[in-house]
Amino acid sequence: MSKKPVKTIADIARLAGVSKSTVSRALNDSPLIGIETKERIRKIARQHDFQINVAARQLSMKRSNTIAFVTHAYHKEFSVADLFGLEIMGGISLGLHANSYDMLVVHVDPRETAWAHEYLDTGRVDGFILMTATRKQSHIKYLLEMGAPFIVWGIPAANQSYPSVTGDNFSGGKLATEHLIRTGRKRIAFLGGPAEELEVQLRYGGYETALRESGRRADPALIAYGDFSNTSGAVAMRQLLGQAPDLDAVFVNSDLMALEAMEVIREQGRRVPEDVAVVGYDDLSIAQHSNPPLTTIRQNIPLAGKLLAQNLIQYLQAGVVTNVSIPVELIVRKSA
Repeated sequence: MSKKPVKTIADIARLAGVSKSTVSRALNDSPLIGIETKERIRKIARQHDFQINVAARQLSMKRSNTIAFVTHAYHKEFSVADLFGLEIMGGISLGLHANSYDMLVVHVDPRETAWAHEYLDTGRVDGFILMTATRKQSHIKYLLEMGAPFIVWGIPAANQSYPSVTGDNFSGGKLATEHLIRTGRKRIAFLGGPAEELEVQLRYGGYETALRESGRRADPALIAYGDFSNTSGAVAMRQLLGQAPDLDAVFVNSDLMALEAMEVIREQGRRVPEDVAVVGYDDLSIAQHSNPPLTTIRQNIPLAGKLLAQNLIQYLQAGVVTNVSIPVELIVRKSA
């Protein structure tokens, strides 16, 4: 009995349990697809006498020269809480423009992962810059499984190969805490972003190391977490003051959380920095205009955006995986 012919890439994708874009890349020997996956897809194609339609292949492989900037869904218009995304977007836009690429902003629900097929399989974008702050690892897992080209702002997971750009999070946490120790603070709190994120864990590692090197130990009562938003900074700061009313300093994992933390400190009748010193993270443009101006760890956000764009394009064109860590520096202002 003759084998029933497989007529489309979608048929191959269904049999292989992968996306159409993965099949297309495998049959065209893309460096973005692993050897094992390529061989499995090619074997299915041979078994079913699949013939590539050259005209259709050329059409499907045509690049859109558009990159998706993937961030969390907004429930309102852009606000102060979105400043980090806006500032890094500026650097990404410049990097893409220099390489004749456009940018499409994609808002995703952190709990959903099926969004990538909508943009990649239809050819609307060539790849993704992943900026989501929560549940990032689940999005990375999904993109890897479907063979999608992407780059991440953040720490690459162990034993996985994909491009990334991040700041030196461990050094940032250590610099912030060492500064507070040098200025004579005794009860230094840590107000983190999402506890499951690798960047936050490394910042905590820097904080803990600085304490240990000064002969101290991390106190669980001085630890709280938010989600990088300004509102979560207020909630976590109230938690810290309730748990450890004698704290005299706090290292906060984002400038936006730090601004709200200072408001809560003042609401409870304390002064910044006389009673509680505050150090933020990122050095957003608003940091130097806060009251008092915010001491913070500067990440070179424009450079980070430019590298995210350039390194993703390099990955698309040559399959080269780069993992870049950008140095950070302490910027001392009046809050500490």
